[in-house]
Amino acid sequence: MRRAGLDCVPRVRPWSWQAFLLGFVVVAASAALQGVCVALGAKLYFATFVPNIFIVGVLAGAPAAAFAALLTIPLVWWAFMPPFFEVSPLTSADADSINLFFLLAVLLIGLADLCRETMTINRRGGFEPSGESAATNSQ
Repeated sequence: MRRAGLDCVPRVRPWSWQAFLLGFVVVAASAALQGVCVALGAKLYFATFVPNIFIVGVLAGAPAAAFAALLTIPLVWWAFMPPFFEVSPLTSADADSINLFFLLAVLLIGLADLCRETMTINRRGGFEPSGESAATNSQ
C-alpha cells in the first residue's frame, strides 16, 4: 500500500548554504508579492511572509526558517511600514505587529519542524514495534 504524504517534496539539509539561500530567496519573493499587495492598497505588513516561513521550515529546516523570520522583520520595518524605505521609530501598533509576527513565526517554525520529523519517520517506514504492549502488565 502506498502512503499518502509529502514524500515527493524535495528537502534541503538544515544547516547547508542551500537552506539559507532558499530562506533568502523565499523572503525576496515574499517581499515582491507584498509590494504588489501594498500597491493594491493592503496594509497587512506580514501577510505574505507568514505562510512562507512555514514553507521554508518544512523544506529547509528550522535554522533556515529562523533566518528567514529574522530577515523579514527589518525588511518589513524598512520597506513596508510608513514612512516607506526609512527606518523610523516604531509606533505601538507597528511594534505589536512585529511581536505578533515573531510569535507566529516561532509557532510555525516549531510546527514545520514537527512536520519535517514526521515525514522523516514516514520515509523510514514508521515506528518500530517494540514487541511489548503498554496495555499488558508483566507482573
